[in-house]
Amino acid sequence: MDKKSKIILGIFCIAVVAIIVTEIVRPKPINWRPSYTATDKIPFGCFVLYSELGNLFQNHDIKTVEESVYDMMTKRDSLEKSNYLLINNYIYFDDQESFQLLDYVGQGNTVFIATNQLHGILADTLNVYTSADYGIREDTLSLDLTHPKFSNASFEYARGMNKWRFTSVDTANTTILGHVNYVWEDPLAQKPDEKRRYPNFIKTTFGKGTFYLSAAPEAFSNYYMLRGNDAYVEHAFSYLQNKPYLYWDGYKKSGRAVIDSPMRFVLNQAALKWTYYLTMVGLLLFVIFRARREQRIIPIIEPLKNSSVEFAQTVGALYHQNKDFTDIVNKKLNYFFEYLRSRHYVDTNQPIEKLIPELAAKSGKSVEETKNLMEYIHHLKNKSVHSETESIELSKKIYKFKH
Repeated sequence: MDKKSKIILGIFCIAVVAIIVTEIVRPKPINWRPSYTATDKIPFGCFVLYSELGNLFQNHDIKTVEESVYDMMTKRDSLEKSNYLLINNYIYFDDQESFQLLDYVGQGNTVFIATNQLHGILADTLNVYTSADYGIREDTLSLDLTHPKFSNASFEYARGMNKWRFTSVDTANTTILGHVNYVWEDPLAQKPDEKRRYPNFIKTTFGKGTFYLSAAPEAFSNYYMLRGNDAYVEHAFSYLQNKPYLYWDGYKKSGRAVIDSPMRFVLNQAALKWTYYLTMVGLLLFVIFRARREQRIIPIIEPLKNSSVEFAQTVGALYHQNKDFTDIVNKKLNYFFEYLRSRHYVDTNQPIEKLIPELAAKSGKSVEETKNLMEYIHHLKNKSVHSETESIELSKKIYKFKH
């Protein structure tokens, strides 16, 4: 190797080492995904809350549940009274789990559930349903509690906090314990911003026990526990009665590591595991020596198919089958506003009389055509229920505007 080749090789090696070192020391981006597991230290994990359970429930024997609600309920001692904590952004209970939870609470136990959405038999039985106001931008909201001891306290939240609240409760058995407060603004409606206040923390009695339901699981995450809102969690848990046992759900978590490999049974048995390993090593040796004797066949790689149209048709068919045209109209409007901001760089939050001439100038469309479209959109935004005809008409007008 001549001197020039050695210099080039040295520069290449230095560049590779520099890239590797840079990747190692480069700060990792913050992971904002919802997890709510006891081991995750990311913003929306529950490491801090789980670590403080011993201080919050000093007289409880705390147990972590790493199995389904049904399995846990069938194994527990039904004579022992306990509290059960379930916190996640979305929790689904199948029929059997719902019946077990209802029976568990009916016997005099307590279940605390913090989740954005609650469906199925449990929600139907308790007559409790949730909904959310989706805005174009991320706004600050506040949570408060109705108890006289906490009436002067207000807790503010912003990032990652959705405007979930309870839209239906059983007034005969339900007590409202807290509210969510925020300002709602409609960019197309020519009216002042609206201050909204809805219940988002309730107590529902069932049999001899109680359900405590919160629509703000984010408030129990690491991010807000470490930002001065830990008092809200302490106040919310203060409603739970002093019982011998406290169960922490570690199963119904978005960040739970799930081993769904069909080989999990084989790998858990020592004899089968070693048989599997020896078989894999034997097959690997066979492939290596076989490949040295034969020319590998070059496979024909088929070009990737564009399934976007089929996907859109499937999703469209599902929406058409449910006939929720109001939801379709709202999504179309959100996507169209995002298109206007990213394509034509217009502020969709400004009044409509200022938006129309600016949009017409930037899009190349006539003022009359732009006015007709925006006035039709304004008409739809002011309606609470939409028809299929209006959804189709909106699609035609948006398509005509874009083309």
